[in-house]
Amino acid sequence: MPEHSSYQTRYLKSVLRHKRLVTAARILLAVFFFILWETAAQLEWIDSFFFSSPSRIGKTFLGMLEDGSLFLHVGTTLAETLVSFALVVLLGLLTAVILWLLPAVSQVLEPYLVILNSLPKSALAPLLIVWLGANVRTIVVAGVSVAIFGTVLNLYTGFQETDPEKLKLIYTLHGNKWDALVKVVIPSTIPMIISILKVNIGLCLVGVIIGEFIGARQGLGYLIIYGSQVFKLDWVILSIVILCLIAMGLYALISRLEKSYARKS
Repeated sequence: MPEHSSYQTRYLKSVLRHKRLVTAARILLAVFFFILWETAAQLEWIDSFFFSSPSRIGKTFLGMLEDGSLFLHVGTTLAETLVSFALVVLLGLLTAVILWLLPAVSQVLEPYLVILNSLPKSALAPLLIVWLGANVRTIVVAGVSVAIFGTVLNLYTGFQETDPEKLKLIYTLHGNKWDALVKVVIPSTIPMIISILKVNIGLCLVGVIIGEFIGARQGLGYLIIYGSQVFKLDWVILSIVILCLIAMGLYALISRLEKSYARKS
């Protein structure tokens, strides 16, 4: 027993050491990239007007922080992304449930969902502006449109792959289809649902930025377009860096939720 415990302790230590090494390597890679970028700009290997530099981005960040514009743009994009994400989760889950409960409806709608999912969503953005106007509603709809069809298809596919023996047991015990959905289908697909959420949070962010490119007066997408038009490329690159940080943060939150569920299950 003590020998087994010793092996387990060494294994856990090796896993922890590996995680720390991976984290350190990631940080060092990022630091090396920014140092190389700054060095190239200072030595004029690259034109800092077009490619900017970490120091210029830092000055731009502090300037926008002081005048409050950074909070406005980041807050707008983040709020639109979270609203789009919430709508995708609710509408996607509700639609997938309806398709599973009503097989005839799913047989009719499935090819249309596949077509809509394959359609480049950027092609819809100009139409959304015409139909809905240049407002927040249009941007939220653009964010939803990027993720909703794939969400419905993936959830419906996951529901169909539920263990048939468990479903047979529910029906044997005189349960109905709703009992099978609530007690077997949805609980068994929760890990898959969380994995879909991890993908969707990034897709919603992409959709919101597409909407902001065309119909916004504030937000990081607007800042990117406006900055490129007036050659304020520091704004453009700062916005891209912030978008990367937002995407990482939102993904990390969903990953934490996934780990929390895995520990409880």
